[in-house]
Amino acid sequence: MPMATSLDKDAIREAYEDVRSDLTDTEWAVFKFDGPRIICTARGQCFEEFRQQFGDNERAFGYIRIQMGDEMSKRKKFIFLTWIGQNVGVIQRAKMSTDKALIKDVLNNFAVELQAGAENELDIDLFRDALNRAGGANYGTGVRNF
Repeated sequence: MPMATSLDKDAIREAYEDVRSDLTDTEWAVFKFDGPRIICTARGQCFEEFRQQFGDNERAFGYIRIQMGDEMSKRKKFIFLTWIGQNVGVIQRAKMSTDKALIKDVLNNFAVELQAGAENELDIDLFRDALNRAGGANYGTGVRNF
């Protein structure tokens, strides 16, 4: 019988708050399985590094801060990502719904929730589009100053 999933809540909460903080440069955190336990495995600043954290044989979660807005206003938005690699088996895929519920108790503030399982789905433009769709009206002139 498989063991129940548990969380390293303190480390996960610390990484979550680090990503959310305006006082740090941390833009993302990744959480993976260490046996039946979900732990924080990486944090960073560059989106390309974030993309490299996910493999075809892995289940994981990501939390990422993306600056949105236009020349009139800038705001930080957050995405919660569930990753299920293409080679993950049926049983492990099925467990992700209950495992996701556990981690969302800690990572509970985000504008968009996404699921991905292929490298091409880890695209900053796709992430920005999802945030734009969720964000409502845009009042800028179309000039992007990121």
